[in-house]
Amino acid sequence: MSAMQNSNEFPQPGPEALAQSEQLRALIADEIRRAGGWIGFDHFMALALFAPGLGYYSGGAHKFGPDGDFVTAPEISPLFGKALARQAAQIMALSSPQLLEVGAGSGVLACDLLRALEESGQLPERYAILELSGELRARQEEMLRREVPHLADRVVWLDGLPESFSGCVIANEVLDVMPVQLVVWRAEGIFERGVVLEAAGGVEGFGWQERPAQGRLLAAAQTLPVELPEEGEYASEICLPARAWVAEWAGRLAAGALILIDYGYPQAEYYLPNRSQGTVQCYYRHRAHTDLLHWPGLNDITSFVDFTALADAAHEAGLRIEGYTTQARFLTDCGLLELLTAVGPTDEAPYVRAARAALRLIAPHEMGELFKVLIIGRGLDAASLCGLASGDHSGAL
Repeated sequence: MSAMQNSNEFPQPGPEALAQSEQLRALIADEIRRAGGWIGFDHFMALALFAPGLGYYSGGAHKFGPDGDFVTAPEISPLFGKALARQAAQIMALSSPQLLEVGAGSGVLACDLLRALEESGQLPERYAILELSGELRARQEEMLRREVPHLADRVVWLDGLPESFSGCVIANEVLDVMPVQLVVWRAEGIFERGVVLEAAGGVEGFGWQERPAQGRLLAAAQTLPVELPEEGEYASEICLPARAWVAEWAGRLAAGALILIDYGYPQAEYYLPNRSQGTVQCYYRHRAHTDLLHWPGLNDITSFVDFTALADAAHEAGLRIEGYTTQARFLTDCGLLELLTAVGPTDEAPYVRAARAALRLIAPHEMGELFKVLIIGRGLDAASLCGLASGDHSGAL
């Protein structure tokens, strides 16, 4: 997600938003008590984002676009969806004319993809959306009925992963909000950082407490290329649900591919010494901050994606790594600049606006290098996918 500014100075939420946050705070506090006084941060994050009716993605707050808390690529420019449609069309042609979008946000990307695929004569027989938030489903349906009414009947909503699927799966900025566990490496061992209740000035709030890491978390932490500083500790995060989610597709994907787009790094970059405080952060009204326990339900909580872990999970489960690249190279290979020239004369305002938006998508100092694209699949016989025309960089994983 593209933050417009970094600041720890928050604009104050209104009374209704604060009341909702307080309800969620009380729910989380009860969960901590029931758990014996401590929950992992992944549990806290899951509740803060997805608690029914109260979590960030399941409540009613406006999230996407200039008036929300962050801006995603589809909100920046329709050229994103038009370029992505070319890769989706190729994958569907090689497998089955089915498209599934995971976490469709505002519904903008679904509209853009459907328009572009209609223009090229490559509409999917069915456009499925996997969306767990009932509130977001309603917004998506409203947008589709308004923007592409003649295509809206092709769209269906799913409550969970399909038992079997052939076609193209798109997950744009989905993995970054999967709950992570916070891990601390020290000379004396590896620890998991969790959330407890503590009182300050007579007011009950949330605080941090660590426990020795155990089980799958400890096993995963022991394999990571973490170098302890001479003095002190190294803190970061591990997202086991993302690994499990990718591996789960091995038993469901008959033919086709998943296009995973998100901000992140391969492990060699993810766990560099200068990232000794991890990557988890919050977004609130276009401000990025690291007060992770502040105003639960009003902040988006995200972490960067470990693309090496995803690729390893996919490979071990029996899926094929089709390719890995940056968003800039992927969109350019999918014809973004060609699509830009079709906007109109270069000396007129529509082109200038479109060019500025396109620059945000592909410029190295914007989203171009920070965002990566990992494509994993099964049963594709193409020598190469169009989005990987300038090269597959999965060797960096």
